[in-house]
Amino acid sequence: MNFAPEPAYRHGQPERSAVLLVNLGTPDAPTPAALRRYLAEFLWDPRVVEIPRPLWWLILHGVILRLRPAKSAAKYASIWAADGSPLLLGTRGQAEGLQALLDARGHTVLVRFAMRYGQPAIAAELDALKAAGATRILVLPLYPQYAAATTGSVVDAVGAWARRSRRVPELRFVNHYHDDPAHIAALAASVREHWAAHGRGQKLVMSFHGVPARSLALGDPYHCECHVTARLLAQALGLSADGYIVTFQSRLGRAQWLEPYTEPTVQRLAREGIRQLDAICPGFATDNLETLEEVGMEVRDAFLAAGGERFAYIPCLNTRADGLAALADLAERHLQGWPTRSDSGPTGEALAAQRQRALAQGASD
Repeated sequence: MNFAPEPAYRHGQPERSAVLLVNLGTPDAPTPAALRRYLAEFLWDPRVVEIPRPLWWLILHGVILRLRPAKSAAKYASIWAADGSPLLLGTRGQAEGLQALLDARGHTVLVRFAMRYGQPAIAAELDALKAAGATRILVLPLYPQYAAATTGSVVDAVGAWARRSRRVPELRFVNHYHDDPAHIAALAASVREHWAAHGRGQKLVMSFHGVPARSLALGDPYHCECHVTARLLAQALGLSADGYIVTFQSRLGRAQWLEPYTEPTVQRLAREGIRQLDAICPGFATDNLETLEEVGMEVRDAFLAAGGERFAYIPCLNTRADGLAALADLAERHLQGWPTRSDSGPTGEALAAQRQRALAQGASD
């Protein structure tokens, strides 16, 4: 086996812990060419599409990558910020916020972020952490609920990097945090703040990313964990059983996916006389195409066209202070037993300077 080049081993190198946040990914630009590259990587992952490879290759390259990039590019263009992808900007902000919180709490932990598909790539960020002196790395996928197609795929990517590395650091993974009390409290606070500022709808739609229904029979806990999150959030908000509904979005292909589907559900609610809906996507930590365009625009338009009068999308936690604090608590729990503090215990500006020196050293090795 040919191992990737890496910095020479330094005897006596101090132990250093790090956190790598991982999100799904984003194209480099809202253009058909960029979407073709992104979708080719994303949809070729056998965790995402569980169809025999020869057949799926023909469908993917013969049909999907010929038709879908232009349509997807138009959707991305509708949410693209002046300085880039909302998902990329939000994830970078979460990494910076987590770094600042861990610094303030007296930790010397390095924090970086990566995307499962697209840039920055997981392998490159793991290389950067190792070059900066990280000997123990906590991989924290920003997926509150575990699914083989999301968290499982991140584990695959980290494993592929490890197979190419001569010196593999100690690794830990956060599989899920769907029922974490601080995370639920942050979600509930975001909903209450939205209600206080914009009024309260007649029902709260909790829309999660969809997966094929067969994944439930195959042992994937995702469906159950989505409902646990929804139940805990409803309890925190004091909602009765008829005050909210759980739905699933983003169906791909003709196979049966987890139900009920979000768009038909809101259309049905409008026909039944519900005039005001609020919607939240508790399966995402960061706003992205699915939340901003699919739910915030397409689902809203479907509800209004069916007779609804007001549809309000409640944003993901993104860089909310309470959401970042929940991530910091989660990271601290999973880092237990690893070195996270220097002997002298620097904090604040001293920690930030130390981190910058480590990263600069890693870049020059």
